[in-house]
Amino acid sequence: MEPLWKLVYLLEPAPITLILTAVAVTFGSAFRALNYGKEMERNRDLSEASITLDRSQALMIPIMSSCSLLLMFYLFSSVSQLLTAFTAVASATSLFFCLSPYTTFLKSQFGLSDPFVSRCCSKSFTRIQGLLLLLCASIVAAWLVSGHWILNNLLGISICIAFVSHVRLPNIKVCAMLLVCLFVYDIFWVFFSERFFGANVMVSVATQQASNPVHTVANSLSLPGLQMITKKLELPVKIVFPRNLLGGILPENNAADFMMLGLGDMAIPAMLMALVLCFDHRKSRDTVDPFDIRNSKGHKYIWYALPGYAIGLVFALAAGVLTHSPQPALLYLVPSTLGPIIFISWVRKELTELWEGTMPNQNDKTRLVEV
Repeated sequence: MEPLWKLVYLLEPAPITLILTAVAVTFGSAFRALNYGKEMERNRDLSEASITLDRSQALMIPIMSSCSLLLMFYLFSSVSQLLTAFTAVASATSLFFCLSPYTTFLKSQFGLSDPFVSRCCSKSFTRIQGLLLLLCASIVAAWLVSGHWILNNLLGISICIAFVSHVRLPNIKVCAMLLVCLFVYDIFWVFFSERFFGANVMVSVATQQASNPVHTVANSLSLPGLQMITKKLELPVKIVFPRNLLGGILPENNAADFMMLGLGDMAIPAMLMALVLCFDHRKSRDTVDPFDIRNSKGHKYIWYALPGYAIGLVFALAAGVLTHSPQPALLYLVPSTLGPIIFISWVRKELTELWEGTMPNQNDKTRLVEV
């Protein structure tokens, strides 16, 4: 156990940036999920409807995640190039999803004409959408060539936002079941996996770098500029910040080291926050300002879960500094986010409604697609 005074290193630029980024991404993912749901309701668009998890699917997530973790632990070197290619496609589509609302806003603000120019996969593409897709592909290509951590974070954040927008939870009961299962999952694979598999499986997988297929192709074809293409890539399944960010550096760490936080540690709490945002929206059905805490019809539960998330993240980083070992972030994030929501809803006598979920009316049922 390290002395308590070492907690002062949490005031370094890297930890502060990591905390602020994670909080912003979590809130942004939840709010984008709410807006996306309202867009689907307005457009009656079932082709891009979100998936609502039931209890069996929620229980399968930790099981399938464990299988995927073991597969990557033993076979990562064999499938790393395939994973990189799959991640590149997922990153481009997620980035397109995140940037699309801004192009719509710009078109409406400046009155830009945007005719349809092509059709792909039963969907029509406009000229601006084609240019946006080209921009997203260029960003992914830049990441494949450089492997820069800023591009890695940008793609990881876009994947997180797209995932939370498309995968939803129906009520707090299923949400609590999922969070508790992932709570146990995270603790086991970080603290106890070494006893069974001879190494910390979670840390080993999280810190492995994937082979870059672009470098492999360029090397086989003897293309010029090969030395500019990185051989290994950090996959955008986590956000990373160099410990020497803005000149700060924690003691006993190399300046090339990175602080990291898995996407799941942002996406899972964001699913909870998206749930309570949708809950308040269904109750009010009014246009409300999410920053108006005094408004009883505002998105009130988010202002208990979001500070709880920040506090839980600080505790996770503090535990890592004091124990000098990796920490399962969900060990701290699940109680600090789910606990306040359940307690406040119980005080306000809304726990039963939030626990079971509000039943959609007949018109809403036609807009739901469940797996």
